[in-house]
Amino acid sequence: MKTNFNHVLSRRGFVQALAGTAASAFLRPASAAGADEHQIRIARGTARLTGAENPSTAVWTYNGAVPGPMLRLRQGKLARIIVENGLDEDTTVHWHGIRLQNAMDGVPGLTQPPIRPGERFTYEFTPPDAGTYWYHPHADSLVQIGRGLAGALVVEEAEPVAADRDLLWLLQDWRLSSDGQIAAGFGNMMDAAMSGRVGNLITVNGSPAAATDVQVRAGERIRLRLANASLARIMALRFEGHRPIVVAVDGQPCDPHETQGGRLLLAPAMRVDVVLAMQGDPGKRYTVVDDFYDGLAYTLATLIYENATPLRAHPLDAPVGLPRNPLPVPDLAGAERQEIVLQGGMMGGGKLKGVGGMMGMATPGMNGSAAWAINGMSMTGDGHAGMTPQFTVKRGATCLLTMRNETAWWHPMHIHGFSMLVLSRNGAPVPHRQWQDTVLLAPKDTIDCVFVADNPGDWMLHCHIIDHQMAGLMTVFRVT
Repeated sequence: MKTNFNHVLSRRGFVQALAGTAASAFLRPASAAGADEHQIRIARGTARLTGAENPSTAVWTYNGAVPGPMLRLRQGKLARIIVENGLDEDTTVHWHGIRLQNAMDGVPGLTQPPIRPGERFTYEFTPPDAGTYWYHPHADSLVQIGRGLAGALVVEEAEPVAADRDLLWLLQDWRLSSDGQIAAGFGNMMDAAMSGRVGNLITVNGSPAAATDVQVRAGERIRLRLANASLARIMALRFEGHRPIVVAVDGQPCDPHETQGGRLLLAPAMRVDVVLAMQGDPGKRYTVVDDFYDGLAYTLATLIYENATPLRAHPLDAPVGLPRNPLPVPDLAGAERQEIVLQGGMMGGGKLKGVGGMMGMATPGMNGSAAWAINGMSMTGDGHAGMTPQFTVKRGATCLLTMRNETAWWHPMHIHGFSMLVLSRNGAPVPHRQWQDTVLLAPKDTIDCVFVADNPGDWMLHCHIIDHQMAGLMTVFRVT
């Protein structure tokens, strides 16, 4: 595997990054009148994951579709989403990346009772930030996401962004058996203790990647929203003949920039918004390739140019930057420091403090045992009542969080309820003012992030390779 991280940031640029944000105010729903209202029913269904000419695959769906319906909400406007559980097991919905009140976060036991079979739950929240987000279950996550439960959520900016088209690709990775059905073996030891349940079929908005053709016109500007809803697959996307400009990460606008080497790194749960100036030749085809795993590159999509006169002779003359969201300004001088250390996994010696086994040694992931730990403690599953917080932060305080990966594996670490400004990676400043709710740590990485603890409650912090979360790479912190 290859890593391409850029580490250039001036002190002046960092100060400007903080000055460009505003204090946030969590808007609590007072009335459902005038709300953006949606209804979602979760149930079993089928999907043509391998193409229209092949048999259907049995899946779990939101409103009968894979992926679920794209929900469009308005920044600062109340959303009311009624979820009905048509499965024969408990579920919830987590609104990934939305800075909402704790009771709406969708973690069973920790923030809400699970939605029982045949029951409904109404989620009400007011999204403070525009951007690209997604939704998924936080109960029996490995199976429920792995069987298809995922959907995109877009919070629209108050004013339209300068682009000719706004496209979204929700990327999912499936492990199918030879009969085209979802393979058994969720939570096996090798997946739990290594790279997770990486599949053998990738879909874009529910269609197989090999059949994903996107018609474009020379001269147009496209805003492309990319969301990785895979259980474990990390992606590194290259756009042949094009230079995508990153304008947002995990829903939060950043300084527009090209990535080092042209690769867009997209771990599970991450989102990246890019602007594409379509400057290819009319009538030509250009591939989008994922080459994260050495020797396993494949074509994710193909951009097909119409054989027509370009929409315009030169790229659109309008800024590509997005309006900033009302994120709170961290106080670095008075920040409270916290550290979490990621431990365990195969090739990590199997050393997990506080986990059973002779002299603290165990075969990680064996018979459903913990394979991972944070600061020596393993929390397994999806969340439950009575989880002891790893640390506590007073409401309004700035928290400078260091995450240190002592393992031999990659981990996209997701924080609930907040966005974090990524300050440095392995001691080198991180550029472009990137606020993220899911931060990818390469093996042996150390990352410093900062956020203002302005949202009270008990919040999850976990790896979004779901096998890792289920096998112990999960913790809780408290804001009082």
